[in-house]
Amino acid sequence: MTQTAIPFVFMRGGTSRGPYFRREDLPDDLDVLSKVLIAAVGSGHRLNIDGIGGGDAVTTKVAMLSQSDDDWADVDYFFAQVSVEKQLVDYKPTCGNILSGVGPAAIEMGLVNPTHGTTEIKIRSVNTGARVVATVQTPNGELTYEGETSIAGVPGTAAAIGLTFMDVVGKSTGAFLPTGNLRDTIDGIEVTCMDVAMPVVIAEAGDFGLSGYETAQELDANTAFFKRMEAIRLIAGQRMGMGDVGESVTPKFAIIAPARDGGSVASRYFMPWNTHPSMAVTGAQCIASCVLAPGSVADGLLTRPDTSPTTVVLEHPSGTIEVLVDFDQANGFALNAAGLVRTARKLTDGNIYVPRLVWDGCK
Repeated sequence: MTQTAIPFVFMRGGTSRGPYFRREDLPDDLDVLSKVLIAAVGSGHRLNIDGIGGGDAVTTKVAMLSQSDDDWADVDYFFAQVSVEKQLVDYKPTCGNILSGVGPAAIEMGLVNPTHGTTEIKIRSVNTGARVVATVQTPNGELTYEGETSIAGVPGTAAAIGLTFMDVVGKSTGAFLPTGNLRDTIDGIEVTCMDVAMPVVIAEAGDFGLSGYETAQELDANTAFFKRMEAIRLIAGQRMGMGDVGESVTPKFAIIAPARDGGSVASRYFMPWNTHPSMAVTGAQCIASCVLAPGSVADGLLTRPDTSPTTVVLEHPSGTIEVLVDFDQANGFALNAAGLVRTARKLTDGNIYVPRLVWDGCK
């Protein structure tokens, strides 16, 4: 056979989708692994025509699972963001939407045995060290994807998956505020650079001459905005101690504005070279923390709640996402934990094939 077969489960996790592999079924060497994932996804073509990617950053994501050797965790989750058109793989970030499918995928792969009613699965993010507890619906000890929960950006309903995120502050940069400031000015734009679940550079939409209510398509067509945003992101990455981020998807970028549909704020999130069609789970936690932190660029956009826990509702291009935030302000804003509800669905399983010239199956 001229191709190497790799077992996988293909799943939608939240508002993203991609292949979920057992880590042991893939090469150990990261350079070889990157070549395998590029071949599997079809990276290098805008349609990912030679792979299973969907031509968008939310459909070129990969999860790799293994039984954890951590005393706390059940499953290790290693994430890869594969570029759509550039043949690049970024292992720095994690993804909360793809993480939504980790619990069900772990049961599908036999890494976790389901219990009656619901199954709690403790997940360690290999990329960031964050700890997440996923609560998966398993009535009668059987995994189900059917339910009445809907999430913006996904049609229909499915079984609810509860996610509780812990230890997410400063995991990429070492600090809640990587620059040491609640606000920095870059190229005349005030930004808050924050590292909660994902390092994000956050600005007020109006400072770019935007309303903050634009559609994803309208923003993607605004090349002048993207050019200026990327220049700011590159400088912010340096100030955040992340070095040259020109070929990294982190830090991400977000803009916020006063809510207009009953939420806490309106938000638009960038991945970073195009607009997220809805909202990233990790990005939502960082934006919610920015919204609650006095002195951030969110000042004046809302009346901040001062009791914990509180629910922050972020308006995004596809609807809203709710983040339940447990925090305290005894010595400035401090995040204890964040909770969200997502859904996932198994789409297919079997083998994915990559050319043997890419990888011959040897570890």
